[in-house]
Amino acid sequence: MIWYVIKLVISAAIIVLVSEISKKLPLLASLLASLPLVSVLSMIWMYGEKVEISKIASHAEGTFWYVLPSLPMFLLLPWLLRKGISFPLSLSAGIALTGTLYFIMTKVLAKFGLHL
Repeated sequence: MIWYVIKLVISAAIIVLVSEISKKLPLLASLLASLPLVSVLSMIWMYGEKVEISKIASHAEGTFWYVLPSLPMFLLLPWLLRKGISFPLSLSAGIALTGTLYFIMTKVLAKFGLHL
């Protein structure tokens, strides 16, 4: 049980830290948020829990492929916001775009024999 509490506290602390830094230094917060901290922590937690190395490898590979279709959201969101579109609508459009690109990515990769 203590292991889950440690994981929760560290993971939550990173999110809060980035959120607080973004109030004063948005570019630094962007840099921190762009680091694959969640993925790295996930793999550390998996390793600490004695998960098979092949599953950790699959997690890392899947993360790579899923990051690619998520990147356009970070261009669409600021573009829509600067056009005067509300934040909730802009974020929803970004999430919808990402979901659509995830779907396309999985279909394209499947044609090459890679099933996520």
